[in-house]
Amino acid sequence: MNKLKKITGARLFLPIVCLIAVLLINVIKTPDFFNVSIQNGVLYGYIIDVINRASELVILAVGMTLVTAASGGQDISVGAVMAVAAAVCCQILSGGEVSVTEYQNSIIIAVIAALLAAALCGAFNGFLVAKLKIQPMVATLILYTAGRGIAQLVTNGQITYIRVESYQMAGGYIGKLPIPTPVFFAIATVLIVYLILKKTALGLYIESVGINGKAARLVGLNSTMIKFLTYVICGVLAGIAGIVASSRIYSADANNIGLNLEMDAILAVALGGNFLGGGKFSLIGSVIGAYTIQALTTTLYAMNVKADQLPVYKAIVVIVIVTLQSETFRKFIAGLKSKKASGTPAAEGGQK
Repeated sequence: MNKLKKITGARLFLPIVCLIAVLLINVIKTPDFFNVSIQNGVLYGYIIDVINRASELVILAVGMTLVTAASGGQDISVGAVMAVAAAVCCQILSGGEVSVTEYQNSIIIAVIAALLAAALCGAFNGFLVAKLKIQPMVATLILYTAGRGIAQLVTNGQITYIRVESYQMAGGYIGKLPIPTPVFFAIATVLIVYLILKKTALGLYIESVGINGKAARLVGLNSTMIKFLTYVICGVLAGIAGIVASSRIYSADANNIGLNLEMDAILAVALGGNFLGGGKFSLIGSVIGAYTIQALTTTLYAMNVKADQLPVYKAIVVIVIVTLQSETFRKFIAGLKSKKASGTPAAEGGQK
């Protein structure tokens, strides 16, 4: 019994159960969901699509987890930052042209510039939140609103196309590898951030600042710098996701790259069992949450749910999952169980 309680009480228990539940629905509704085939040396199937399409969301969820843990708020500008990074990268590669078939400038310079632009966006958000003490959602609302406009200014209001095969590899396939390249970007991001958090004290510092910023300052931690750093990291990761998303469509589309992904990133953090008020966090939980959301989206498409109806079904399922993970709901259920347990002996005693 104690072993069962230990398993069910684990932080990753509910996120894993939720992911499995979403996947099991397909066993009944869409039996071919788990079918995987190889066509022209490339893996195809619904499950491959889930793993592939979730890559950008996984990258964003990692950054959102750190921001949430440190500041007790969310960065709602990550989708717009993706668009900014994509715009900067494509504009440098195209040399200002609308469409090119070969690079006009070095791809290394373009990628570095894109990541620097994304880091600058993160630094702007971090300054407002950490230094000026502005509420995270209000502070990041600025770039959420203006970010796509900045991307449009960078590309002169046009969609910039990079029709170069090597650029499309980041969002497609490399050589004869059957696995989509974005999957490797997601894996690399998770591993690098995970190792940094585990091999250094950064993870502990972030949790300490998130739990009690004042107490963290008293023991010598620079709460302002730690919060600021998490927003910069979040910005850089959004930049990486933006480049991958741009590579998928070999262009910089400021209106659509990263659109509404910030909401899915926040949901991924919540579904991963993380407290949105800050403090302790689970990076792996957020990754599982990201795959759960993408699995849900792909499942609904497989059931022929129309795109405009998708948010309704998605919202219902998410509400159920988040409710099950709510601490208040758990206490309520535990209270019912304790009342039932305490009532049983009394009834037996009366009969005697």
